[in-house]
Amino acid sequence: MVKKVLKFGGTSVGTIERIQHVANIIQKEHLAGNQVIVIVSAMSGKTNELINFSKKISEEFTKRELDVLLSSGEQITASLLAGALVKLKINAKSWLNWQIPILTEGEHSNARIINMNIKKINDFIKDQKGIAIIPGFQGISKNGEITTIGRGGSDATAVAVAKLFDADKCEIYTDVDGVFSTDPNKIPVAKKIDKISYDE
Repeated sequence: MVKKVLKFGGTSVGTIERIQHVANIIQKEHLAGNQVIVIVSAMSGKTNELINFSKKISEEFTKRELDVLLSSGEQITASLLAGALVKLKINAKSWLNWQIPILTEGEHSNARIINMNIKKINDFIKDQKGIAIIPGFQGISKNGEITTIGRGGSDATAVAVAKLFDADKCEIYTDVDGVFSTDPNKIPVAKKIDKISYDE
């Protein structure tokens, strides 16, 4: 039995059909006897749509309210994926950042994860053979404020979860070939990194 963190990016969960495909991938891991924690991004295009909504309200939309708004994208995906897994007769549950909680520090839109409570989810995946689904990209400050950890933050969430839960593997499903030294779409000479530690 292996404890795995699986992270699915926006294109992987971009439609209901893709979410159902992701559920099938997770089902295979579950049937193999693995303990699975899933991190999800917002559906492809959803974050930009929410940003556009905020701009239509006000060009001075506060960072606090933007964090509340943008964090909803990942929460939607987490719930839909949990529903798809339950339909496959798998004990799955979505966990919002404040329910765990995922503790962050730093300013709105650019916070970082400093810790999280692992007991409830560990009990769920071990004792109840459940699949835990966590929305990436977000957490909650010591003052109880919802915070986001910047674009691409779902990958950072997956790595933090893998480290804090002492996972055997962290697998990131995405539309790029791997982890690069910088954004290969912007810097053509970016180098692909074959192996990287949790700390890096």
